[in-house]
Amino acid sequence: MNLRRIAAPILNTLFALFVLTACGGPGPVGTPTPEVSLLPLETATPAVTATPMLPSLPSPTPKPTAVPGALFVDAALALGPINPLVYGTNTGPWQDLTKSMMPYIESAGFTFLRFPGGNWGDEYVLAEARLDEYIALCRQLGAEPMVNVKLFKAKPESAAYWVEYANVTKGYGIKYWGIGNEPSLYATNRKLEGYDTVTYNQQWREFALAMEAVDPTIVLVGPEMHQFTGRPFEDPTDAHNKDWLREFLVANGDLVDVVAIHRYPFGTYDPSPNELLRSSAEWDTIIPNLRALIRETTGRDLPIAVTEVNSNWATRAGKEGTPDSFANAIWWADVLGRLIAQRVDIVAQFGLAGGGGAGLMATRGPRPSYYVYPLYKQFGSELVYASSDDEAVRIYAARREDGALTLMIVNLGDEDAKKPLVLANFTASGPAETWRLDAEHNAELIDPTPLDAPLNLPALSVTLLVIGP
Repeated sequence: MNLRRIAAPILNTLFALFVLTACGGPGPVGTPTPEVSLLPLETATPAVTATPMLPSLPSPTPKPTAVPGALFVDAALALGPINPLVYGTNTGPWQDLTKSMMPYIESAGFTFLRFPGGNWGDEYVLAEARLDEYIALCRQLGAEPMVNVKLFKAKPESAAYWVEYANVTKGYGIKYWGIGNEPSLYATNRKLEGYDTVTYNQQWREFALAMEAVDPTIVLVGPEMHQFTGRPFEDPTDAHNKDWLREFLVANGDLVDVVAIHRYPFGTYDPSPNELLRSSAEWDTIIPNLRALIRETTGRDLPIAVTEVNSNWATRAGKEGTPDSFANAIWWADVLGRLIAQRVDIVAQFGLAGGGGAGLMATRGPRPSYYVYPLYKQFGSELVYASSDDEAVRIYAARREDGALTLMIVNLGDEDAKKPLVLANFTASGPAETWRLDAEHNAELIDPTPLDAPLNLPALSVTLLVIGP
């Protein structure tokens, strides 16, 4: 018997009454709310073993205003730990990971791998050998695994079998589990006439309870709806005009541990580089909207995951704004920075390889977006307040365990920029170690940057500054 599941509805009701009494009711969509940090499994060691989930509710931190015309960082204003699981991607049997790719994959710093990634898990029956190979890859990379069990034309018993095989028979200790992939598309993509939110929510619950009966320690991730924005009349609805995510949270908010969404802003449309780069700002609305919806429907805060994300889900390539483009790399660097700043717990880009232009790895070598990961691999673990009054020049800051201050600066503009850097409550020991991703550098170390003069930021570039104390 899982006492956590029995107690959850009671606690949720009491919490909701407290919120309504203290705050006068739930806030409107877009209202910032405190976040829950889901502490991950230690990924530095090759073993894959389960650990308990330790949620916490940090207090909101007051933020100073931006310094006009400058990039501003207040090193004394810590905003909380960065969950290392934000550096993830999707992998699966549909990908061909060649021997020549592995040195790049091993050095990228991936911390989370979702499997089997995308539609494959609902289209095919998984073989035990494939799961074994996947766990071997996770251990080789030191990455946290997540498995999505088949939902389409499957039964709860089959889902329970995979939990038993992985965590009981093999002792893999897989912590994160999803159920199906984008069920909000079943009625159209899988021709399931009449498939609606009621049917799905009942199925999901049956699968979840069957899986937890085998291993009560697993973390359930869901519902992984496609194209969530948090904007009314834009998010997926069923044939009865019921919002998929809202109805899921009402029905299964007591069972789900991590709320997961997918987002591809351009679908099959090929944007111009300018359109693509401007779209990264939407995440500063999407995540607060999602937090508000979670609190409104469940009466509590839950960790958030973005388990599929790219600019385009189609297998398109070769244009200035497709996922294989250099512009996509700059876009992804800014999107990842915004998700970190919004305190998202898990992020999995789609995907590691294959998938047309969407894969980070091509047969001939890395695509431009791959190089975002070696930069963020050096980013700090404690988020620090940073601001810019220029939407074309974004800055994200963190402290590393060695005391260094790390600044990720993204120039989304098509012109070079010069920006003074204002550091508060931090004394630099000298020039900043500097790494650059631009048209001429693939996340490469360049000459140190003096901090007593405006920073030179090339057009369409990502600059990582590592500043020693």
